Amino acid sequence: MYSEPSISTEVEKTKISSNVIYISSVSIKGKKTSIAPGCILGEEGPVILENCRLGRNVRLKGGYFKDAVFLDYASMGTGAHVREGTLLEEYASGAHTVGLKQTILFPYVTTGSLINFCDGFISGGTDCTNHSEIGSSYVHFNYTPNQDKATASLFGDVARGVFLQENPIFLGGQGGTVGPVKVAFGSVIAAGTILRKDIVTENRFIIEPSLKPTERPCQLPRYSGLKRIVTNNISYIGNLYALQAWYQQVRLKTVRDLFDESVYAGAVELIEESIQERVRRLEALRERVASSHNENQLGLNDLELQYQQRFIKHWKVLRKRLLKPSIEAPLHLTGAFSPKEEYIETIQKLSEEVRSVGTIWLSAIVREIEDKLESLYE
Repeated sequence: MYSEPSISTEVEKTKISSNVIYISSVSIKGKKTSIAPGCILGEEGPVILENCRLGRNVRLKGGYFKDAVFLDYASMGTGAHVREGTLLEEYASGAHTVGLKQTILFPYVTTGSLINFCDGFISGGTDCTNHSEIGSSYVHFNYTPNQDKATASLFGDVARGVFLQENPIFLGGQGGTVGPVKVAFGSVIAAGTILRKDIVTENRFIIEPSLKPTERPCQLPRYSGLKRIVTNNISYIGNLYALQAWYQQVRLKTVRDLFDESVYAGAVELIEESIQERVRRLEALRERVASSHNENQLGLNDLELQYQQRFIKHWKVLRKRLLKPSIEAPLHLTGAFSPKEEYIETIQKLSEEVRSVGTIWLSAIVREIEDKLESLYE
């Protein structure tokens, strides 16, 4: 049985396709909202949609969705809680009761049920049957005892992930990751494993041991291993800049109509806001590290202490350097894209040479951002 949606007065009615199916109670808010043809809302329960942009044939079965972007055929089950900074690309999906915020899922990435996966990016896989998977009851731990969120994790990457040729990543159910980490393509994290380290070698099966029982004095804030934390955050920002360039110089060439324009513009805006979010989190980290030096140091070794002192001192310079790279996409990459063919179909038809050139271009963007950090410590 279909129902009539509740649409707020600020919503631009021309951005809501007449070919949308509403099944349960659906509330639509926000002047940025757009809904393309073929979408189905409320199959399993009520939907609240605020300032979201939906591509063709998106299915949001029930839950709360705010300031997010969903590309063609993306879907979420009932009980979803999807907030700002979330981008689901083509065919990305979630089962029931999934929480996402500042999360980017590349095409075909699938999440199980009862998941909290905020402040993370994941790519990998080639199609609907060979895709990256976040197992049920998985948690990305994105808030530290030091009360910061400089914890964004990269599962796969942008430079290779956009071409849909890499081995998928599997995050086993009833497990979790303590961000920020970097995880290579083809990684299989065993069910029940709590990952606390980077996985840099591809195609590895990982089982992490449980922590040993311990009790010791704890005075917070206290930081150790700050170099890895900062480096991973800067690399994450570099990947966001690469993704932004991909949208602006490649994806926009595949726009078919006003709905595509709205969705892609929303994605570009979302990525820019995600970059600023990560910079803000690093700013807060710098303040917490400085506070830890004022209150206690708890036996930090000399190298760790020196790195922290330099981070505190040079952060403002680094922040000013974190500007958008101006590296142009190669012409024989951009020339392969047009509104005449579906985006996914175009990606899958690219030659190995074009994919290689595209990967080099996107990797150069990431590397330019990473080099800005390294130059401070030479």
